[in-house]
Amino acid sequence: MKNKFYIILHNIRSAQNVGSIFRTADACGISKIYLSGYTPKPIDKFGREVGAIAKTALGAEKDIEWEYFPQPNKIIDKLKKEGVEIIAIEQNEKSVDYKKIHPPSASRRRRKGMAFIVGNEVKGVSKQLLAKCDKIAEIPMKGKKESLNVSVTTGIALFRILNI
Repeated sequence: MKNKFYIILHNIRSAQNVGSIFRTADACGISKIYLSGYTPKPIDKFGREVGAIAKTALGAEKDIEWEYFPQPNKIIDKLKKEGVEIIAIEQNEKSVDYKKIHPPSASRRRRKGMAFIVGNEVKGVSKQLLAKCDKIAEIPMKGKKESLNVSVTTGIALFRILNI
């Protein structure tokens, strides 16, 4: 069985970031995106397309399967039961360099894929969610700024980790 790859977006506030991540997910072959918290959804509560997501996703929001959960705990628990490794992309004292994270291979058959969780643009992924993750990966920063935009971070991490 082919590995599957997922993204969990929790409490992302910008619809443009969500759209950009959908577009990147399409380029990387992501199977599904899980949205949680107050992350904007591609379709609003009235069934209308969300323009800011559509504008940046360029149609990827129609091609990538997605599902919404109010809290990400159920998603994480479900994926873990299926053998999916949960990787947070976050700065943390327990994080490892993202270049040391590799997709499942024949030598790691017990894993059936990976799910990458990214969080709020300012607060990141909460400590409670980080505790549920198998690994925490960080992109080292060399400049004066502490971090990158969440959609940029997601793209860099996915392309490197998935060897695209």
